[in-house]
Amino acid sequence: MYNIKLLNKIAKIGTDSLDPKNYNIGTEVENPDGILVRSAAMHDMEFGSELKAIARAGAGVNNIPIDRCSENGIVVFNTPGANANAVKELAVAALLLSSRKIVQGINWASTLTGDDVAKQVESGKSEFVGPELYGKSLGVIGLGAIGAQLANTALHLGMKVFGHDPFITVDAAWRLSQSVEKAANRDDIYANCDYISLHVPSTPDTKGMINKETIAKMKDGVRIINLARADLVNADDIKEALASGKVASYVTDFPTPETVGVPGIVAIPHLGASTPESEDNCAVMACAELKDFLETGNIRNSVNYPEAVIPHTGDTRICIFHKNIPNVLAQVTSVLSENNINVENLVNRSKKDNAYTLVEITGKLSDDAYKAISNVESVVRVTVI
Repeated sequence: MYNIKLLNKIAKIGTDSLDPKNYNIGTEVENPDGILVRSAAMHDMEFGSELKAIARAGAGVNNIPIDRCSENGIVVFNTPGANANAVKELAVAALLLSSRKIVQGINWASTLTGDDVAKQVESGKSEFVGPELYGKSLGVIGLGAIGAQLANTALHLGMKVFGHDPFITVDAAWRLSQSVEKAANRDDIYANCDYISLHVPSTPDTKGMINKETIAKMKDGVRIINLARADLVNADDIKEALASGKVASYVTDFPTPETVGVPGIVAIPHLGASTPESEDNCAVMACAELKDFLETGNIRNSVNYPEAVIPHTGDTRICIFHKNIPNVLAQVTSVLSENNINVENLVNRSKKDNAYTLVEITGKLSDDAYKAISNVESVVRVTVI
């Protein structure tokens, strides 16, 4: 029986995929083997020794202490692409909101009174004139599942689209229309685009990437969309640029004390993935990742450990979490050989400083062999399935 703790409400279609004969799921579960989470803050949480995995029903993992998890051999999963369509649709809406002063116009119309509302509308609507998207240029920074979908959709709206992503995957490149023009760097986006949409994670390289210096490289009257992370944009610098007219509009899905109620800023209350379809997709994907790992040791879509999948044909699986240094695998296989253990399947992968070795063997793993593998230098954790 696996114990799964819920830190947030997870769509039932996902949790129903975990057989109650094998899974005890709930908010009050103690000593969990796995945790399902959406937005709950976990940095101050204490983790029990039984915890093996955390599955985030969503893409961002800023609420999870990744380094601490890696130090303890806890796999952190996310669900890339599961909410991509929902966020893409909001990004299209954000383009329109940044152009047409729709929110400002609605807010103004709601204040109208009297019998001559129609007349007031006709005399006042000129204050909310804004440009069409057709024929304008859009720069998409980050061409993952969301960015690629937005780029393709913007082409259908008649926009000229530039894309930049130095880490684009082969799959993402296949999904991207050939009509999207490749930008060699962010400066190409800044110099050429009327609209800029951000679709990158928050990292030391991207934090504050939109600031006084980069804004100065942009076209006058540029419109900026940020549905990715609040800290990608320097709040003080964007407000200064809005006041001067350098930036015509800023739409963000992450309101902060610095950005709410500011003229020129449309602050959306983090609605990017807030659709029933997206919540269902994320829940199903997170539960599937958790189930596959707990039952077979296979890792898919982990943010701190590499992808490692092998077919299940043997009797016992050994999951070995270790540092990415030389000679660990040789020591592990030496232990197996010394104990006359036959290896049916084996995969060894690394991701930055972390590595994972999944070994499938014939028969059972003895206590002595388990201890010997656990004592190998730089092995962080060993679990047996």
